[in-house]
Amino acid sequence: MMPFGFSTREKKWCEFAEPVDGESTEFLRSFALKYNMVIISPILERDMNHGEIIWNTAVVIGNHGNIIGIHRKNHVTRVGDFTESTYYMEGNTGHPVFETEFGKIAINICYGRHHPLNCLTFGLNGAEIVFNPCATVGGLTEAMWPIEARYAAITNSYFVAAINRVGTEIFPNPFTSGDGKPAHTDLGYFYGSSYVSAPDASCTPSLSRNSDGLLITDMDLNLCRQFKDKWCFRMTARYELYAETLAKYVKPDFEPQVIRDPLLHKRSS
Repeated sequence: MMPFGFSTREKKWCEFAEPVDGESTEFLRSFALKYNMVIISPILERDMNHGEIIWNTAVVIGNHGNIIGIHRKNHVTRVGDFTESTYYMEGNTGHPVFETEFGKIAINICYGRHHPLNCLTFGLNGAEIVFNPCATVGGLTEAMWPIEARYAAITNSYFVAAINRVGTEIFPNPFTSGDGKPAHTDLGYFYGSSYVSAPDASCTPSLSRNSDGLLITDMDLNLCRQFKDKWCFRMTARYELYAETLAKYVKPDFEPQVIRDPLLHKRSS
């Protein structure tokens, strides 16, 4: 609903923030009802109930024109020009899955796709389709783009819609990246290339790198259960083993499980 101005660190972009039930949502609710579709609308949310703080939020609008719920971005980017914590911090909505007429869906916002545990938890909550709306540029992530959504789909037995915007946005005031290089007025090129990946490792052709597009595809949600049964990833996951390690890791006195060779620092005689 706005330019990706967060790298400029200019507070004027806060003016785009709106409540969950604000103008953008109201505008899209009529289309959801008219065309019998669920719409996911990423907005810059202003939380009117908590001091008007700002979140990076996706609003899920049901096919009856109703607001089903929201998800706030779990992992906030701190890479290069993507200094989003000037505006909002990590979300507090967990990993919700929204049961709709067309399937159980979740929204893994942008940078969250780089975090395997984030992807995992949407699956543990029963997601059948995970939408990943992104604003990411060529020099930073394009080599990862064909891999991450497919990996998430395979390992979590759900479909992933990897969605990226297209083009270059030029801002009036130059900004720096904190890397000693000259100031610039754009983030780089948003390379589009949106696609959908399935649990069986198949995927659609990507949309254009250079222009906006519409991707329509059938998803057989039976694949989610079929591939859970085939690969037994849930059965063999050993969650209790990792839960124990993670419980230790988050404590200040954590010590890595490293077995050192007692002869490692001895010189040969």
